[in-house]
Amino acid sequence: MNITILGAGAYALALALRFNKNNNKIIIWSKVKEEIDTLTKTKMNEKALPEVKMPNNFVYTTNTKKAIEGSDIVVIAVATKFISSVCDEVKPYIKDKHIVIASKGIEQDTYNFASNIVKTKLKTKKLCTISGPSFAKDMAKDELVGLSLATTNNKTKQSVIKALSSDTLKIRPTNDFLGVELCGTLKNVIAVTSGMLDGMNVSESTKAMFLTESLNDARILIRKLGGNEKTILSYAGFGDILLTCTSESSRNYSFGRLLGSGVSKSRLDEYLKNNTVEGVYTLKSIYGLIKSKKVKMPFIDFIYDVVFGHRKSSDILNFLKEKK
Repeated sequence: MNITILGAGAYALALALRFNKNNNKIIIWSKVKEEIDTLTKTKMNEKALPEVKMPNNFVYTTNTKKAIEGSDIVVIAVATKFISSVCDEVKPYIKDKHIVIASKGIEQDTYNFASNIVKTKLKTKKLCTISGPSFAKDMAKDELVGLSLATTNNKTKQSVIKALSSDTLKIRPTNDFLGVELCGTLKNVIAVTSGMLDGMNVSESTKAMFLTESLNDARILIRKLGGNEKTILSYAGFGDILLTCTSESSRNYSFGRLLGSGVSKSRLDEYLKNNTVEGVYTLKSIYGLIKSKKVKMPFIDFIYDVVFGHRKSSDILNFLKEKK
C-alpha cells in the first residue's frame, strides 16, 4: 500500500518505519522545508529521533498534492494544535483515503478531540485513531509494542491492521473513539503529576496510590462523557498511562519532576521553551472541557492550580488524603 505520513517529528518517523516493515511505500510530508531538506539529504531528523536513519526508499516532500494523491492511507502525526490547519491543507486531495490519527490531545478553545476535528474538516467516515504505550525511540528500534485502534469503519480497521501490524506490533481494535482519545489526553496530565511526586521524593507506595486514584478518575470521566469505561484497561489506557508516568523518557514526567522539586519559575519556563510538554497544553484543554460539560473532576482542578501557580505541589499529599 501507499502510505502518507503527515509530519516529520519523532513519532511520525517511527510510524513510517513500522509501515515500511510491511513493504508499504512511504511518503513523508511536512510544511517545514528545513525538515524535508535535511531528511532528503541525511535521511535523519537528529533533533527529533537521534541516531535513527531512514531507509533510502522513503520520499520526502512539502508538496501536499504529491504527498497524498496516490495514497491508500494518510497518517496525521502532527501536534494537536496543528491538526485543523493541516486538514485545511490536505482537504482538496484527500478524497476517499483511509485516515489514521496518531496525534493525542484536545484542541484548545474548541475542546474538540482530534477525531472530531478531522471528521468536521474532511467529512470522512474512513477514520481511525491509534494510541498506546509506544515511545518513538522504541518504535524506531522495532521493539515489541501494543496499540489500540479505535474506529467504526470495518474497511479502515482491516486496511490499517494489514498495513501496520507485525510480529513486533500488536493492534487491538475498539469502536470507542472517545475512550481511546480521552485516555491519550489524560495520560499526559497524569504523567506531569506522577513526575511531580517523584520530584517531591515521596515513596513508591504513595505514587502507586496516586496512579490508582488517577485510573479510577479517568474511568469515571470516560463514562460521564459517553465512552466505554473498560477502555481504561486497554493499551491506550492503563498501558500508556503506566509507560508515561514511570519513565524519564517522558517529557511530561520530567517537567513534573522539576515542578515537584521546587525549581524556579524561570527554570520551568526554560524547560517548556526547549521541550514539547503536551501535558501542559492538554491540561488547559481538559480543564476547559470538563467545565464546559459541567463535570466535576477534582484531580484536574488540583493539578491545573499547581501547574499554573495557584497552589503548591506539596499540597497534593493532603489532596490525596482528603479525596473522596
